[in-house]
Amino acid sequence: MLKISIIGASGTIGKNVAFNLAKNDVIDEIVLYSREHNHEKVIGEVLDIYDALVVENIESMLIPSSDIKDIAGSDIVLVTAGIPKKESSTRLNLAQTNSKIIKKYSKDIAKYAPNSIILIVTNPVDVMTSIALEYSGFEKTKVIGLGNHLDSLRLKTILAKHFNINSGEIHTRVIGEHGEHMVPLLSSTTIGGIPLKYFVNHNKLDVNELVIELNNAAEEIISKKGFTEYGPSYAIGNLISTIVTDSRKILTVSTYLDGEVEGVTGVSLGVPVILSKKGIERIVPVRMKDYEKSEFLGAAKVVKECTYKIRKFLGDY
Repeated sequence: MLKISIIGASGTIGKNVAFNLAKNDVIDEIVLYSREHNHEKVIGEVLDIYDALVVENIESMLIPSSDIKDIAGSDIVLVTAGIPKKESSTRLNLAQTNSKIIKKYSKDIAKYAPNSIILIVTNPVDVMTSIALEYSGFEKTKVIGLGNHLDSLRLKTILAKHFNINSGEIHTRVIGEHGEHMVPLLSSTTIGGIPLKYFVNHNKLDVNELVIELNNAAEEIISKKGFTEYGPSYAIGNLISTIVTDSRKILTVSTYLDGEVEGVTGVSLGVPVILSKKGIERIVPVRMKDYEKSEFLGAAKVVKECTYKIRKFLGDY
């Protein structure tokens, strides 16, 4: 029996992921955990989801909970809890607030669901992935951040629109930080198996504008509707489905590096990995152009500095 627990289920992302997983009918039991003051809201979400599932004769079990012990036996624990980034907040401010939340829940997961895979969505996700790894005590293959998976999907969307072509023909990815220092791997992007550079000259693609559009994708949505929900929720659901079905797809997630990519160590960053029911099967080597390598190393430096400050803030140093 497959069991998934969602910590932070009262939030927009948490409840959307619960619904998406339930309607895909591959998870037997989904625990929607929230703090006590949000428990009634989560009960309402569960009842609403059941009304939708009955149309397709889906019988997934959804359990609203405010008792952390209910995550016991989970195959995957998804952590969405935390405050979202605001225009006035800095990366460090956000990390300080959310790191305390991740520290607590990582210890809880280690206690009650020690055989699970931890999936971190809380931002800044690369820093939070390292904090979850440290305080859970899990193997690094079992602690995964959403990382650049959604950024990579957004890049596919941008290129598909530009070339007016089915997104399934586009193979590309974004690595590095999930944030300002993300690195689109345009040098290895292909369309229908043909390198992107052969399309650029014909269609006059402005690479600089493309990068700016990618960096601003989330902010544009937030400025218009106040938050993102469908993109992140489906990206998370895609990661979870890949793991539980043992699909062994190559997706770009945040994981702790020990020199596997460009010799970078001691920091969690978005890199391509093979995902399976074991978690991260292995990190896939990346060949970059010099400018991409420089940007990736820059991202590593920024995230590592923030992670160090957060560990110090939490009392590790």
